[in-house]
Amino acid sequence: MIVAGRVLGLTAVAAGLAVIGFLLPEHTEVALGLALLVLVVGLTFYDPVALPVLAMPALVIILRVGAGGLDLSVSDVALFGALCAAVLLAPRPFSPTMRSLLWLTVVYQMATLFTVLANPYLENTVEWFHAWLSTAGALVVGWSVGRAGRARVGLTLFLGACLVIAVLTLMTALQQLAAGYTGPVYLDWPWAMHKNLVGCVLCFAALVAWARPSWVGWPRWFAWAAFWACAAGTVASQARQALVALAVGVILVTLRGDPDRKRSKLILLAAIPAVWAVFLAVAEQLSADNEFNSANQRLTWFEQSLEVWRTSPWFGVGLRWWSSGRTEYSFQPPNAELEVLSTTGVVGLAGFVVLFGGTLIVLWRADRRFGTLAVAVVLAKLVQGQFDLFWTAVVVSVPMAIAGVCVGAEAYARSRDTVGSGSHRREPSVPLGSLDEAGTGRP
Repeated sequence: MIVAGRVLGLTAVAAGLAVIGFLLPEHTEVALGLALLVLVVGLTFYDPVALPVLAMPALVIILRVGAGGLDLSVSDVALFGALCAAVLLAPRPFSPTMRSLLWLTVVYQMATLFTVLANPYLENTVEWFHAWLSTAGALVVGWSVGRAGRARVGLTLFLGACLVIAVLTLMTALQQLAAGYTGPVYLDWPWAMHKNLVGCVLCFAALVAWARPSWVGWPRWFAWAAFWACAAGTVASQARQALVALAVGVILVTLRGDPDRKRSKLILLAAIPAVWAVFLAVAEQLSADNEFNSANQRLTWFEQSLEVWRTSPWFGVGLRWWSSGRTEYSFQPPNAELEVLSTTGVVGLAGFVVLFGGTLIVLWRADRRFGTLAVAVVLAKLVQGQFDLFWTAVVVSVPMAIAGVCVGAEAYARSRDTVGSGSHRREPSVPLGSLDEAGTGRP
């Protein structure tokens, strides 16, 4: 059976290469797309989790590839493709922790299904599936990377993509300063990125670098350099909600003990004042007469979100009502709970609380070598969502994928520890949490 599968796979790759050669002279774009597909198939043939691993850096690409009700990003497409591969080829069974997380996503989806039935329109249905892809789908993709022993590769690729964004952000900030402009950074190349998106992505990357779990195996200098580059990029973006989220995540990782390493608490001297500086800036805007500054505008949007919710308090007016002409307003509520309340009503909000409250509890109970980073990124997302858009591409799927990697890495470590302790070799088993990618111990 294995030989037959290999022969079939090699035959498919060879046929694909022949078709590419035929199309290349006159249909270059089609040939390149097919070449990419053949490459992915070939890599998957070599390693069943190749596609989920390669999807990790693509999760931060917000470039749009659709239109209308099916408006998707490269991140969404990569996540969907990786999910298909993970569902078919990822290691099984799921660990108890992973099963608990997936059941929590089911609870949320069932709670929000009421608004899909009560408000039948295309964007509502598409976004319902998109929310599940961003939560359960991202968890499964991350799980497949971690459970297959590819956590180091996957997170390194993710961090590398974020470092490119950080460098571009800092370079743009320096150019703006040289021109006398001290405002926020909006990237235009290689694709457009809003300052709040830049800040959120770099916030998650900085937390991954700061946590630097022992099972990732990064050298100290690399993790420190990556952390400060991403943290500086977050500051340069001037995304205040991302800065607060980063500070909360850093405080959590720093104060929660780690059996594998001790972290200096001097970082708190920077994290706590950063939160205080953001608080003072927001307080100054609220006291100003300008009703259109970011703080006062948010208060207006909060009130209008409640107006929308009151028109359908139990099931809401539908997902993405702001882009489908369902109401007189065209803004996305800049607060997680108000967005869920207006779109899915009280029933959906209850499911939201169960999903993310339960996720934090489940991850907190995991081995802290793996669970601390997972808790930090999910908590950072929730903090960011109190002051800005919540259900948007990338900023939900990225922390959920990282959490999935952590849960999968824990299951991988436990499986290797069980194998080692159950063998008849004379060398002792490797302790949980001290495994590298190959399953060997590290001092």
